[in-house]
Amino acid sequence: MTKADIQLVRALADKRGRTEHGLFVAEGEKLIGELRTSHLGVRKIFALEGLFSGPEVEVVGTKEMERLSLLKTASNSLALVEIPHYGLDMRALAGRLTLALDDVQNPGNLGTIVRLADWFGIADIVCSEASADCFNPKVVQATMGAILRVRVHYTDLGAFLHDAGAAGLPVYGTFLEGDDIYRTQLSPTGIVLMGNEGRGVTPACAAQVTRKLFIPPYPAERHATESLNVAMATGIVCGEFRRQASAKAGK
Repeated sequence: MTKADIQLVRALADKRGRTEHGLFVAEGEKLIGELRTSHLGVRKIFALEGLFSGPEVEVVGTKEMERLSLLKTASNSLALVEIPHYGLDMRALAGRLTLALDDVQNPGNLGTIVRLADWFGIADIVCSEASADCFNPKVVQATMGAILRVRVHYTDLGAFLHDAGAAGLPVYGTFLEGDDIYRTQLSPTGIVLMGNEGRGVTPACAAQVTRKLFIPPYPAERHATESLNVAMATGIVCGEFRRQASAKAGK
C-alpha cells in the first residue's frame, strides 16, 4: 500500500473526489463480496489476509486498514468501485412504483431509503440535485448492499415530475393537509415524492403533485409528534402502496 493509495481513498470521501476519479469506497467483507458478483466494476480491494483473492486484491495489515478506513471503527476490507451511470427513461417507469426525493440531505436517511426501496421492490429513486450523494461512504454503508440493486438518479426534480404528470403517471406526495393514506385508494404504479428533512417538499415540486397524502397519528385526534423522520415516513408509505397492490392482486 502506497501513500498515493491513502490519498486516493481520502479524496473519495468527498463528492468532488468521487466525481474526478469516477470511484466510490465500500467497506466490509459482506458488502465487498456482494460487489464482486454484481454489475459494478471493482477496481481495487485492500483486505486483511485470507479474506479475498484475485489480481485486484492487495493484502494489508491491521494498522494499514486503520489508516485506510473511512469508518469510525476500521473494517477488515475496503474496495474502490467504479461509479455506475444509469439512463432515466420515463417510458420504463410507466409500469412501476418509483420514489422521488426532494433535497433529502442526511446521508443516513438516504441510505435507509435506498434500503427500503430494495425491500419493497422499487428499482429507481429519482433525486433532486441538492440531495445527498448516494455514493457518499456513509450512504453506501447505510444501504447494507441495496445500492447494488437500486438505481439512483439525479436531475431537475421539478421538471422530471412535470414530465411524469404529462406522461399520465400519478404523482403522490406527503403533506399535512393531504388525504389519509389508509383511506385513499392508491395506484400500484406512479411516483411517490418525499420531502426535505426540515422544510418538506419545495414549491416547485409541490406544484406537480396530483394527489396529496397524509400519514395520520393514532388515534387521529391525539396530539402527536409534529412530523415523522423522512426515512420512517417513506417506509410507511411504501408499505401501504404495496399492501394495497397485494390486496388487489389477491382478489
